[in-house]
Amino acid sequence: MKKIWLSIVTVVLCMPGWLQAALTIEITQGIEGAVPIAVVPFATIGQPAPENVAQIIAADLARSGRFAPTAEQDLIARPSEVAQVRFQDWRTLGVDSLVIGKVESLAGGQYRVQFRVFDVFRARQLTGYSLPASADNLRHVAHRIADIIYEQLTGEPGAFATRIAYVISESRNGEKQYQLQLADSDGYNPSTLLTSQQPLMSPAWSPDGRRLAYVSFEKGRASIFVQDIGTGQRSELASFAGINGAPSWSPDGRSMVLTLSRDGNPEIYRLQLNDKKLTRLTRSAGIDTEPVFAPDGSSIVFTSDRGGSPQLYRMPVAGGRAQRVTFEGSYNASADFSPDGRSLALVHGEGGRYQIATLDLDTRLLRIVSDGRLDESPSYAPNGSMIIYATETGRRGVLAAVSSDGRFRQQFSLREGNVREPVWSPMPKSR
Repeated sequence: MKKIWLSIVTVVLCMPGWLQAALTIEITQGIEGAVPIAVVPFATIGQPAPENVAQIIAADLARSGRFAPTAEQDLIARPSEVAQVRFQDWRTLGVDSLVIGKVESLAGGQYRVQFRVFDVFRARQLTGYSLPASADNLRHVAHRIADIIYEQLTGEPGAFATRIAYVISESRNGEKQYQLQLADSDGYNPSTLLTSQQPLMSPAWSPDGRRLAYVSFEKGRASIFVQDIGTGQRSELASFAGINGAPSWSPDGRSMVLTLSRDGNPEIYRLQLNDKKLTRLTRSAGIDTEPVFAPDGSSIVFTSDRGGSPQLYRMPVAGGRAQRVTFEGSYNASADFSPDGRSLALVHGEGGRYQIATLDLDTRLLRIVSDGRLDESPSYAPNGSMIIYATETGRRGVLAAVSSDGRFRQQFSLREGNVREPVWSPMPKSR
């Protein structure tokens, strides 16, 4: 379960981090039958670009688990124009799809990136675009191209041009320090939103991806803050006596559900952000916490021990009777809805082992998808294809991601420090 109590925090905003390094991704379990695809190194026109666009695209497609890019040394040719493509040669190599392109440098540090995607066996172009880019956002443009290719070939939107937020902790000079960081979905371009001498927790993206809510203790008690990612400006959202924790945004961004103990017992409340109107939603003798909105905004799921052990319950967002939704196992907590609202990702505990599971809300089928012993904090990718979560390896906290069917796994780690509390951003609004 998300912890919603902390010690006093000393906070520094928007400070370059002592652990501001890219997360390293290691694929720990692949998928047999991943679609073979060749991403040819893009031709360079003019000055070389600061990023290897084709390499970024290939890495994105590989870490989706859906594609198996051909190793660069195994490519039989390096075409950059349609006339240079010999489809028979690529059929011989066993490639289903082919990606070619070029990067042209322009004046003022600008670039033009062109790419084409081909169906090798049908010998026809599937899609192709010319996209502007700057030196600073060339990597983001490469992620966008990977998204376009992924959607063209699977029929589902890609999520490579998204971001993740997470908390890093490390001991330095005998003192514990914590950072709330943001990074691209592949772990690159990390930036520090907040630095503290005490734990930080429960980051939550706004639906527009422009703000983060989180819990801080800088006033001597738990408080919930909302911070603008672009400007660094922030405001205090909740600082009542007792527990203030586990914030979750409504799909329209106009309200939040959160856990408060202002009336004595930890309960679920809804807070309207425009007028700060507070409505209590639960009334039980147990601990009610970790609320999360359904994608349609009509209901919430939360963790409660009202039945004797932590389980998940669902209730209308307007209030009313809560119905239990998990029955298998002695511990089920920390739910996150899939983007289509049909499934939950959750922490499932049994026999002292805690793993990530998915629950189909129609069939009630519970499927364990992770293989750790202390897995926690699951968060769906905004296209529903992957679930990121926190785990441990070698007594260090790392992040991991697993496909929603459990067939493909990867691990994110730092050379130093423990990584916890991951949460995936929504889709960028500029798509």
